[in-house]
Amino acid sequence: MHFHFANSSQSKIDSNRVLNELSKSGLINEARKLFDKMSERDEFTWNTLIAAYATSGKLTEAIQLFKETPIKSSITWNLLISGYCLHGMETEAFHLFSRMQFEGQRPNQYTMGSILRLCSTLGLLQRGKQVHGYVIKTQFESNDYVVTGLVDMYAKCNCILEAEYLFKMMPNKRNHVMWTAMVAGYSQNGEAFKAIECYRDMVVEGVASNQFTFPSVLTACAAVQACNFGTQVHSFIVRSGFEANVFVQSALIDMYAKCRDLDSALIVLENMEVDDVVSWNSMLVGCVRQGCEEEALSLFRKMHARDMKLGNFTYPSVLNCFASTKDMNNAMSVHCLIIKTGFESYKLVNNALVDMYAKQGNMDCAFLVFNHMPNKDVVSWTSLVTGYARNNHHEEALKLFCDMRLAGIHPDHVVLASALSACAELTVLELGQQVHADFVKSGLQSSTSVDNSLVTMYAKCGCIDDASRVFDSMQIRDAVTWTALIVGYARNGKGKDSVRFYDQMIASGTKPDYITFIGLLFACSHAGLLKRGRLYFASMEKEYGIKPGPEHYACMIDLLGRSGKLVEAEMLLNEMDVEPDATVWKALLAACRVQGNLELGERAAKNLFELESKNAVPYIMLSNMYSAAGKWEDAARIRRTMKWKGISKEPGCSWIEVNSRVHTFMSEDRGHSRTTEIYSKIDEIMVLIKEAGYEADISFALHNMDKEGKELGLAYHSEKLAVAFGLLSLPRGAPVRIFKNLRVCGDCHTAMKYISRVFHRHIILRDSNCFHHFKGGQCSCGDYW
Repeated sequence: MHFHFANSSQSKIDSNRVLNELSKSGLINEARKLFDKMSERDEFTWNTLIAAYATSGKLTEAIQLFKETPIKSSITWNLLISGYCLHGMETEAFHLFSRMQFEGQRPNQYTMGSILRLCSTLGLLQRGKQVHGYVIKTQFESNDYVVTGLVDMYAKCNCILEAEYLFKMMPNKRNHVMWTAMVAGYSQNGEAFKAIECYRDMVVEGVASNQFTFPSVLTACAAVQACNFGTQVHSFIVRSGFEANVFVQSALIDMYAKCRDLDSALIVLENMEVDDVVSWNSMLVGCVRQGCEEEALSLFRKMHARDMKLGNFTYPSVLNCFASTKDMNNAMSVHCLIIKTGFESYKLVNNALVDMYAKQGNMDCAFLVFNHMPNKDVVSWTSLVTGYARNNHHEEALKLFCDMRLAGIHPDHVVLASALSACAELTVLELGQQVHADFVKSGLQSSTSVDNSLVTMYAKCGCIDDASRVFDSMQIRDAVTWTALIVGYARNGKGKDSVRFYDQMIASGTKPDYITFIGLLFACSHAGLLKRGRLYFASMEKEYGIKPGPEHYACMIDLLGRSGKLVEAEMLLNEMDVEPDATVWKALLAACRVQGNLELGERAAKNLFELESKNAVPYIMLSNMYSAAGKWEDAARIRRTMKWKGISKEPGCSWIEVNSRVHTFMSEDRGHSRTTEIYSKIDEIMVLIKEAGYEADISFALHNMDKEGKELGLAYHSEKLAVAFGLLSLPRGAPVRIFKNLRVCGDCHTAMKYISRVFHRHIILRDSNCFHHFKGGQCSCGDYW
């Protein structure tokens, strides 16, 4: 658009009027041409063009005009300061604010308002306090416009008490802007109930609400799920004529969705005249939070069909759906759409992709996305570490955790809990202790999830006293905490302590869960607490409404079997409400092995052959029972059956951690660099423990050879090689911690008791069933292994 003037004698007033119209219309180039043609310019002329340049962000031109103007009034200064503030130029705005005062110009309420808005937007608390001091000095503290700016500044700088004080100091000068600033301040600072109360007072005072007030109070309603009050606000919105405002509608949808009223949220969404992506995202998130994945995916398809602008908030929500539904094909289609629409470089989207693939168990895709991310934050690393840990890739999880620390990323509670869980599963105590130290040094606040993981890690590594110390230090304990300690004591051969902690758990008002009873019944089984075990088993459904599962029946059968009540164990198995699974039959077979009941053991083994045809354990156990009974032909027949079916026994191995390195041994292993020393130590051990009364139990020598050959075979079992290495490598008096993938054999169990007494060592052996703490010739398991 171009404007032409008839002659140069047009009045200055008309020129200023046209200049003002051009400036307000955004036609700055035309305004400048007119300005340059004007022969007479007054203060209004200069200020109008300075304002136009400053508002549009052309601050270089605004500054040049500011320097050239012959008359710099307070309005001129205010215009340039406002421009700086509007475009977030903190340093320049405050510098000009100081210069203005130095040159004798007094800032007015609008200058203060601009400066305070800048402080609010950028969170400049100290600057804001300096302005507040100037406000008091220049007696602006009673100006409602300035005080509103102060209230807003303090609220947005998380100083809600200061904002509240100023607000209450102006009882007769509160306009709708100040009320709205206070409602918003409460809402943004997590004071939802105060925000609702403030809004209620605002209505009582008869102050009109607007499109800025309603979203703030609705956000507060969403935070505390005050759906009834939110519905009342909705009615007031309709009466006030704001029901068609996009921002208000979006806040309504968010409120209803967070209050779990998806039907009402959907009604508001469907009545919107404009497809607002923020509103659709709120609805999508609401569906995901309530587990309505199909509805969420349907919304996403509609958004895509309507050609809405899908953004970096839409994709993470829909990817969360695939994490739950395990729909890999559609998940990959959305991944392709993410790449196609150019969102593959967004950190938030990539983090959601990593998390989604990890939760689906597709760690290769999760790692590929992670590896191609240009910028990784703690969430990126946490998603991948947690994914590896959840999918039983514990070594990879810990390697990645170490890489994360080397990259200088400070861990959060989630990744620390995952790393500790991985340490627990791998029983790597030293690394677990380092992660614990990392948590302490990090300065992070105590976290129930991390503390629970610490209790579990120490218990699974055989350090039950350390687990107990962590437990004692915890301020908040939930069912997981108590269960971790109950299971920990049970697995470490301290069943009576498990029972004691269970009683304390009930006294604390914490309800046991499904897992708690597994640990409790396991404790009763290994402590021989038959009467208590029966009572606890009966109380599950009767008192807590927990239907016993196969694991509970397996514990009870194990308890009865250890107590010599195989008939009752068989009766319980026959009375089960659910079909006995492999866990139950294994418990019965193990009980038969302990009691030497070959007939019932054969029945249990045959059922296991059908349920787990490729599992070597029942074959080996039955073969061992035959061998122990001297039925070598039957034992050989079982071994031939295994060979014919292609079933291989998992080789027994034991390992020990020394100086942060894991040393692994197989039976009769000669591959270690210190083999000569180890075997020499074994010979020494065998001589000393025989002198102390040990006699080899050749019933555990499962090869048909002479007595001397059987004794030699027993002497070189993997756990004995590991303990010999531990005695050679560890400092005098240090505990010897050994781990074995299978159950410890009876002869090794007896030998460990003698070794602990002869060498005055605490030997901790964790086999596939439980921990054995050998001290002074005794074992914590009570000789039930």
